[in-house]
Amino acid sequence: MTLSAVIFDLDGTLVDTELLWAEAMRDYLADRGCIRSKSWILDTVFGRSWLDIYHSIIGLHPALAQVSPRDMAVDLRAYYIRLREQGDGIVIASSARLLKDLAATYPVIIVSGSPRADIEEAVRLLEAEPHVRFVLGAEDYAPGKPSPAGFLEGARRLGVPPQECLVFEDSEAGVAAACAAGMRCVALDRPGAYPQDLSAADWVLSDLAQFSVDALQKHLALQSKTTKART
Repeated sequence: MTLSAVIFDLDGTLVDTELLWAEAMRDYLADRGCIRSKSWILDTVFGRSWLDIYHSIIGLHPALAQVSPRDMAVDLRAYYIRLREQGDGIVIASSARLLKDLAATYPVIIVSGSPRADIEEAVRLLEAEPHVRFVLGAEDYAPGKPSPAGFLEGARRLGVPPQECLVFEDSEAGVAAACAAGMRCVALDRPGAYPQDLSAADWVLSDLAQFSVDALQKHLALQSKTTKART
């Protein structure tokens, strides 16, 4: 495997925020008389871009279409901030360390379905500004994951072939997007995380502290050897 660039997802991979966003969505909708089940909210939020989430909401609640995606994101963010301030820190420390370590050797970017302003704030919380070349948010590509559009746009801007990019993801949609882009993918499956089918990833880890490029190369070589033995 030739590795020329690294792409990180944000929510659930670098910061532990997806459940907070889901709770914020529940409260936002409930305050407007739109009651949705927990399972619907989780399925709608996890691994999807903000614009896709917005269209899912107004598809079921057309009265909310009078609120633009940008204005709804601003309103929703107030709910999220309130919940975040009530809890512990959101940074996934081992993932943040890995990003900084890899950035010493490879260009590193973040591709997320969140609005760009939220990604930029998260980069500041991660204290990763010097380590991240650029970020792509919901405004920068379409359609969202599981489409490969965001990852392919990131590779294009870096000037790197997609097959030489490594993606870190935590969602089924994100893994599918990386695979569709022709990129290698390591999936983070943290204990207690919302269950996702991550089996399409090249490697699934419970903590990114377990990752190294050498270990990935060995894992891929073993996978290849096992596949050949079965054929």
